[in-house]
Amino acid sequence: MRLLVALLSGLLFGLGLVISGMANPAKVLGFLDLAGNWDPSLALVMVGAIGVAFLPMQWAQRHSRTLTGEQIQLPDKRRIDGRLVTGSLLFGAGWGIAGFCPGPAVVAVGAGVPLAMLFMVAMLAGMGLFTLSDRLVRA
Repeated sequence: MRLLVALLSGLLFGLGLVISGMANPAKVLGFLDLAGNWDPSLALVMVGAIGVAFLPMQWAQRHSRTLTGEQIQLPDKRRIDGRLVTGSLLFGAGWGIAGFCPGPAVVAVGAGVPLAMLFMVAMLAGMGLFTLSDRLVRA
């Protein structure tokens, strides 16, 4: 049941990205181009996503298990630190350069978009480098 719910959730998420145009890096870059031909549609998608997620998040904060019986794992860190700021800056820079963030990149890879494949390789390499450096620092 858990895998079926995960599959259906992923398909719904991917479909939403395709319908909203967020799997298209040109649309994302149009949103980030404040000085040029700005496209506000991504802001509308974000507001819609917040609206859709609001009630389930309220429910999750009051329960310890999902509807399928899994343990709910909500973030427990509330402190803004250097790692969070650095990670956010790197994420934003990658998003601004490529026009992809992880979810839309997976959708675009599935559609065979070469730039998305390159982005995915770079993203996975960055994650691997972080994991390696984090282990070295903590050792």
